[in-house]
Amino acid sequence: MRTTVGFAVPAVWVVGVLVWELLLPVSTHCVALLAATPALACAGTGARTGVWLGGGCALFALYPLGTVPVYEEFAGKSGMFAAILCVAVASCYALRRRARLADELARTREVATAAQQALIPPLPPHLGGLTVAAGYLSASPGAAVGGDLYDAVATAYGVRVVIGDVRGHGLGAVGTVAAVLGGFREAAYDEARLERVPHRLERTLERHLAAGRGTAAGPQDPVVDEEFVTVLLLEVCPDGAVRAVNCGHPWPYRLAAGQGGRRRPEPVSTAEPLPPLGLTPLPPEVPSPATLRLPPGEALFLYTDGAEDARDADGGFFPLAEALTAALSVRGRRRDRRTARAGAVAAAHPEDVVESVRRSLLRHARGRLPDDVALLALRNDRCRVHAPAHESADGKGDGRGGGPAGAPDGEQAGADGPLACSCP
Repeated sequence: MRTTVGFAVPAVWVVGVLVWELLLPVSTHCVALLAATPALACAGTGARTGVWLGGGCALFALYPLGTVPVYEEFAGKSGMFAAILCVAVASCYALRRRARLADELARTREVATAAQQALIPPLPPHLGGLTVAAGYLSASPGAAVGGDLYDAVATAYGVRVVIGDVRGHGLGAVGTVAAVLGGFREAAYDEARLERVPHRLERTLERHLAAGRGTAAGPQDPVVDEEFVTVLLLEVCPDGAVRAVNCGHPWPYRLAAGQGGRRRPEPVSTAEPLPPLGLTPLPPEVPSPATLRLPPGEALFLYTDGAEDARDADGGFFPLAEALTAALSVRGRRRDRRTARAGAVAAAHPEDVVESVRRSLLRHARGRLPDDVALLALRNDRCRVHAPAHESADGKGDGRGGGPAGAPDGEQAGADGPLACSCP
């Protein structure tokens, strides 16, 4: 359809110019507009065939104009012929150059995509019993990464997750993102205590900034000297316990089950976080991580402050909590067999939640984001937490697992006995 329209526009243009010229008074000459026909064909069809067909139509249109006195002379017709031919040749050259530039752009985008995916690779949909989904919106047009970062790795200590925000946004912060992510991917496996990981990241950031000062144009580059990174570190243990260390980052939301089985977002903490990395030195001993439980079926939603800072046309901030509530109120399109086998309470799929918030954010900001945005959702689909089988009067188990009678499958057993884990 588009190709047909591209070929039809030059023909309609020629006919319009021809009719206009024949109907206007003799002293008015519009035939010079025929020289634009090859250019219109070049823009509409993007092919040399269209250019030459458009030029041919323009030349053919000169024939019925022979009755116009000014074009009865050979010089008038030859001048218009030369003009149409020159525009056609120039259009063909432009098409050739545009095709060469398009090939170079395609190769550059291919290389850029590979580099961006190497920096922040797509997370696996399932990691250590967690269902994971992530989304990224860069403030730089055409870029897939910027000044925000996230990653999740399965270690011997549990699934460790990082999400962070580098001062500034766009491509200028990519170098710092690469340094911090590299430090996390090394420290997450080496450090047995989660609270020691920020110190490793702080040393990595210091080395990166020192290298930046050495290559800066001046002795003290204010951009380098004021660089800092907010970081939130999580450790999700096999029993559903979550430990968190927060260095200046927004606390995540827990997507918990409320009354009537409805899901609702609630902040996991309101405690004051530690300072961002690079702003002030961390204390030698970081306080003990904040702890919470993530029962089967419940999820955590992590984000960077670019989500809450996005504004609409009236200057209103993005209502993230309301967007999460709306995302949870829609029945998820995806339901994992892993979730059903684990006995988890039905919940929206993390990918549905991330996509819903992403669409709401872009709609709120009208597609123009002042800062990068990273979104990450983790749902515990690892196991079903239950109590040991109840013992009958003869001391034998009755074979029933789970919590007290009437308790939903997947709920903690409470005082019925020690918790056990039955992984799928």
